[in-house]
Amino acid sequence: RWIWILRETPKSTMYGRSAGVAPLVKQLILYTGPQCHLCEQAKAVLVPLLAQKGWNLVEVSIAEDDRFTEAYGLRIPVVAMPNGDEKGWPFTVFQIERMLEAVI
Repeated sequence: RWIWILRETPKSTMYGRSAGVAPLVKQLILYTGPQCHLCEQAKAVLVPLLAQKGWNLVEVSIAEDDRFTEAYGLRIPVVAMPNGDEKGWPFTVFQIERMLEAVI
């Protein structure tokens, strides 16, 4: 799976990124689960911000892979940045905005 490849890739080479270079792909991963009301709240925070900033949201269900269930099962929703930084719920639009700015 491509997500596994991204998770296992060293942060310095993720998305073709080298030190001092902006990421090639402006996408944020949101790890979610089935029937997760907190995940819906997280999307309500993220979608307007990402649309404003020109970023894409990629939603990944942890139910599809045991590794994701093990890593995020008790923490979802979790946001993963292209540089490997993660932020679990709860988070605010301002926290995510600062994380996005640090990646660019």
